[in-house]
Order: sequence, then C-alpha cells, then structure tokens
Amino acid sequence: MKTRVVVVTGGASGIGRGVAEGFLAAGDRVVLADVDARAAHDAGREIGAEHVELDIADPASVEAAAALVADRFGPVDVLVNNAGLAGGGGPLTGLDVEVFDRCLRVNFRGTFLMTRAVGAHMAAAGTRGAIVNISSIGARQPTPGLGHYEATKAAVDALTRSAALELAPHGIRVNAVAPGPVLTPMTAGFAADPAARAAWEARIPLGRIAAVGDIVPAVVFLASPAAGHITGVSLAVDGGQLLT
Repeated sequence: MKTRVVVVTGGASGIGRGVAEGFLAAGDRVVLADVDARAAHDAGREIGAEHVELDIADPASVEAAAALVADRFGPVDVLVNNAGLAGGGGPLTGLDVEVFDRCLRVNFRGTFLMTRAVGAHMAAAGTRGAIVNISSIGARQPTPGLGHYEATKAAVDALTRSAALELAPHGIRVNAVAPGPVLTPMTAGFAADPAARAAWEARIPLGRIAAVGDIVPAVVFLASPAAGHITGVSLAVDGGQLLT
C-alpha cells in the first residue's frame, strides 16, 4: 500500500499528538500542523513526524500550509481537524464576547478553512481521501458554562455532514469523532480537582474519564479503508455518557 500523508492540526500535544502517533504506528507519514511552531518541531522530533506552522483560522496561513505540505510531502490523503479550545467558560449571559469569538474562530472557522483548502487539494489531485473532525458530545449534551464551546462543536457536526455530501462524488469521506471529557493538558485543571473529577465521572456509565489512547483508534479507523463506506457520521467515544 502507498504510504499516506496525514495532516493533524493541533498535533503538538493532547489528542492531536496521540492521533499522530496512531497514524505513525500504522505506517503513515504524519505532518503536525500547529500554531506553536516550536512545540510542533519538538513533538515531531520526539515521535518521528514532520511539522508545519499553521494558524487554522487565517485563510492565508491555511492556503500557504496546504500548498507547502503538498509540495514537500505530496498530496494529502488524510486530514484530522483536531485543533480546538474552550478558551474559558461561564454562563452565556455573562460570557466575555472575546472568549466566544476566539472559540468560534478556532473550532469552527478553522475547521471550515482547513476542510475547504485540503478538500479542494484532494479533489484536484484525484485523491480519494478522508477527513476526520474532532467534535464533542457537548454538541448533543449541554453542560452549564460550556455553551459557547458546545455550540461550535454542534457547528462542526453540521459541517461534517455537509462536507460529506459535497465531497462524496470525489470519493472523499468526511466523519467526526465526538469524545466526552478526555485527560489532556486542556482538562488538567479540572481533572486535578478530586471533587470535580468524581462529579464528572459519576455521569459516565463506564466510570472514568477517557485517556487520549481511548480516542485514537476511532480516528485511525474512520480514516482507514475499513471505514470505506462510512461518511457523514459523528462517532461518540464517551464511555456511554450520552446514554445518561
């Protein structure tokens, strides 16, 4: 089989780094695309991946990075839109507009811009590729104080379905993985609070918050030939939390 070129946004840490390691283990060539060039460089050196600096919410940066990856490594076969943030929290009636705008810019605008650019490159190259977006079960199950974040992930789910329909004639599949809470640097603060962690785990039928390694196989699977007839889905990986 041809060695695939896989681009993972926000690949320097957390779920992104774990996903990158999963694709590397499958024999793929991985490019870590991250706004923090130094972190991407260091992570790439540690795990054996390439790296590129990229601000996913800046159209010029996205187009330049997409062209650079294609020129340097060849056509992209898999895009993982992983980069995201919450940026803060609180009730919607008191939420700082800048927090909302930053979350929207990265989570939704960034996913759109990457899908637009890389999807167009895939179609032009005749690549029957795959795009996997990292969503959240928050798109379907609200948590007070996270409404701004969850709204962006609901938008990602909608974008996933629309992109799946539009790109299907090119043989490009678009899916999403929707984790529940995951132990990453982004969640380290609440996870370090025993009471907060216990309260959240009480909502999960399987009784524990996910590790990054729980999320990776779903992403790798949806990008693989084994999922060749799956497109437009958002796969929950949440220990059963959506059942409650």
